[in-house]
Amino acid sequence: MKAMIFAAGRGERMRPLTDTCPKPLLEVRGRPLIVWHILNLVRAGITEIVINHAHLGHLIEERLGDGAQFGARIAYSAEGTALETAGGVAKARHLLGDDAFVAVAADIYCPFFDFTQVQDVLQDNDAWGNPHPHDKRDVAWLYLVKNPAHNLKGDFALNSFSVANDGDPRWTFSGIGVYRPEIFNAITPGQAAPIAPILREYATRGQVGGEVYRGEWTDVGTPERLAQLNS
Repeated sequence: MKAMIFAAGRGERMRPLTDTCPKPLLEVRGRPLIVWHILNLVRAGITEIVINHAHLGHLIEERLGDGAQFGARIAYSAEGTALETAGGVAKARHLLGDDAFVAVAADIYCPFFDFTQVQDVLQDNDAWGNPHPHDKRDVAWLYLVKNPAHNLKGDFALNSFSVANDGDPRWTFSGIGVYRPEIFNAITPGQAAPIAPILREYATRGQVGGEVYRGEWTDVGTPERLAQLNS
């Protein structure tokens, strides 16, 4: 399995810190945010990593290199202007291949997430070993977290292991998900597109699975949250 780390965001809410440093390289507890993810992926045996970037992307490449220092092989997808999440995947499809991949938002702090669990969540067979009908199998698997103060309404509901757009209780999407690449087929490489509408469409069809992650997790979206983590 390959991984993609979304690192192209400008980080407007983190200014002035991100005026000179790309948000993924901001340090939490002595380590850049993106390096926490790389190390956790490699620990789980996921060593082929694609990173997209835009704002100050050359600094990300200079800091991480080819990934050898972490035991990884890193490929970069440079975007002149950030293409959002789904647009970023579409541009990087040639690097990701045809198999399901895990994607992680670079600007979350989730130091204990175990990526070994992501590698079999989109099985083509059901729990009894029977093949899923092609139009019924899950095309995405989302990790949800308890709603933080800045997103009290949440993003999705969860019925057993099926993600729904409506219902209670509601949970927040963590920024970690596993996706079948074909769900991005309609996006032209170079086109900017968010991933949320795609996920909601497939959730309506009952083709998005998920579970709640209860470990440490922070959306490092403001200087205040970064300072709190480092205090």
